[in-house]
Amino acid sequence: MATTQNPRNYIQWKAMLLCPNRGMSTELSALIAEQLPFAPVAEFKDYPSRTDLAEAIPAHSPNLCFVDVATNRDWALSILSDIAAIDPKLPIVALHATNESDFILRCLRMGATEFLLQPFTAEQFIAVMDRIAQQHWQGRGTGSLGKVACVIPAKGACGASTIACSLAHQWKKNGTKRILLADMDPLTGTLSFLLKLRQTYSFMDALSRGGQLDADVWKGLVYSSSGIDVLLAPEKPVHGIDESHDPGSLIEFARMNYDLVVVDCNGAYGQWALTLARQCDDLVLVTTNELPALQATQRTLAYLDRNRIERSKIRIVVNRYHKDVGLNQDVIEAALHAEVFHLLPSDYETVQRALVEGKPITAGTSLGRSLSALAEKLNGKERAAEEPAKSSGFGFGSLFGSLLRR
Repeated sequence: MATTQNPRNYIQWKAMLLCPNRGMSTELSALIAEQLPFAPVAEFKDYPSRTDLAEAIPAHSPNLCFVDVATNRDWALSILSDIAAIDPKLPIVALHATNESDFILRCLRMGATEFLLQPFTAEQFIAVMDRIAQQHWQGRGTGSLGKVACVIPAKGACGASTIACSLAHQWKKNGTKRILLADMDPLTGTLSFLLKLRQTYSFMDALSRGGQLDADVWKGLVYSSSGIDVLLAPEKPVHGIDESHDPGSLIEFARMNYDLVVVDCNGAYGQWALTLARQCDDLVLVTTNELPALQATQRTLAYLDRNRIERSKIRIVVNRYHKDVGLNQDVIEAALHAEVFHLLPSDYETVQRALVEGKPITAGTSLGRSLSALAEKLNGKERAAEEPAKSSGFGFGSLFGSLLRR
């Protein structure tokens, strides 16, 4: 089932925890690890002095602070006041052992932004973080979050990776500033080959960082190609990734740090791919106008429907379309019960030249112009696209009868 996206997920939290109570600290740390998995936490096991706080806050640059106000109430109240004086914009969550309204109110007056009551629950934590997240964005004027486009092949060798790479370059050319091209294929990622990049790190290194993933670490994990940041797939296949890893938080981290994230995925099946499909704003489903590809597209759409991926975000793109070969657009749309979002012309020589040179597809070719039109359509801009004619090709012969009845 699709999960609800909350504003707290898209902020790169850096937390400070001031908690002498070991049981309380352990309880809260488990929630932070579960709900804010990429948030680094600077933990203090004793109450620091004002001088220590004045040094620690600039050193760690937290944007979230948790304070145990139960172990020593007087000292805790002083700390709340000190933190509020040192950094008035820093959200402070007071950690209470008992539900005493007078003391809770006193903590809020001394500088606490929110409070949590033991036993800490996920629901309580999420509600508090959502309120802080909304204030965080509104108070700092950070603007809108980045858009995520996930490119998924309906069938192998449909050209999805080439399209993902080309879209990233088209959006860069069209003026998008911060772009991440992420190869999230755990088995057969090919972006390192397409872009001629020598690989050292992959998305597995980012996933393994957990709470230590920040802007400085991230810079060491991504590669630069024509002004685009590229996150590569592992050189060796990663089997069983559905059971061992969740890409959701990594995509959320990327969404917060980039204007646009282009995700190259190896298919729609499995929990890994479904998480990517749920996280994205546009799911670009790539197919061709060959009969086997059409059948594979039918099955993919049915699988996405069963797993409650909204049809409204799916954009069917027919690659290598030739007006005289294969199925025409009318047949494809009738068989899929869905509209074809865009047709990309067949241009083998242009694609091969780009692959050999490790460069984007030439803008002056018919394929280049069509890719540019696709990028603009995905951004909500329509223009007269140079798409192949759709009236030719095979029609509704008996060969396709079984497909249309599915």
